[in-house]
Amino acid sequence: MELSHQELFDFLEAKYEQYNRPEFIETDPISVPHHFTRKEDIEIAAFLTATISWGNRPSIVKDADKLLRMMEFSPYEFILHSGRNETGRFESFYHRTFNGRDCIFFLESLKNIYQNHEGLESLFLPDDVTGIKGALCRFRSTFLEIDHPHRSEKHIADPCRGASAKRLLMFLRWMVRNDKREVDFGLWKKIPPSILMCPLDIHSGNVARKLGLLIRKQNDWKSVEELTANLRQFDAEDPVKYDFALFGLGVFEKF
Repeated sequence: MELSHQELFDFLEAKYEQYNRPEFIETDPISVPHHFTRKEDIEIAAFLTATISWGNRPSIVKDADKLLRMMEFSPYEFILHSGRNETGRFESFYHRTFNGRDCIFFLESLKNIYQNHEGLESLFLPDDVTGIKGALCRFRSTFLEIDHPHRSEKHIADPCRGASAKRLLMFLRWMVRNDKREVDFGLWKKIPPSILMCPLDIHSGNVARKLGLLIRKQNDWKSVEELTANLRQFDAEDPVKYDFALFGLGVFEKF
């Protein structure tokens, strides 16, 4: 699909406007953290939901709701005050390859983060040198600092080894962007939307290639960098807003 720069800008803007609206929330995993109002509850619900966000969306939402229900819909209080007697109930939880052992470790790691590292937001703050990629790598290192099953490491992407880190980037979009559209939360004020990187999966990647926004064939970190750099040509202050356009075109319109 060959479009001029202006035509492509107009097309992306139109699709962003079409899909970045509250109606989008109803069937999307972001609906799960929208059940909460406390900052920490939103963060934890969003992080856990993003963690299991692969497969079909109804299944993701169902299992994420189940996970939060098992935490009595008070994730922050549950994580801070739970011990082995409470977390043992999650041994039976699973979503595709994310099983009970993974789930218990994730809850224990989140407890460590809120008790010893000032919460999730502090671990994602980028520096001027390594940017978002460096922040994701540091977050992963801290998340894995407590004892954990080796198998659980696969559920925290490592962009320093080339992973696209789609779910972590999606989580960051949810937490950072604030365009008053009532979809993304805009809770984290210390990270500017301008430095966010666009989540990349098979759907958005295929659409991006058809639109000429991505040449690289693999869906890896280099492709994330290429795609985001091209999107910044259309909005340098908020390039990741076009995630709505790429996702909507791929999932809803089978573009």
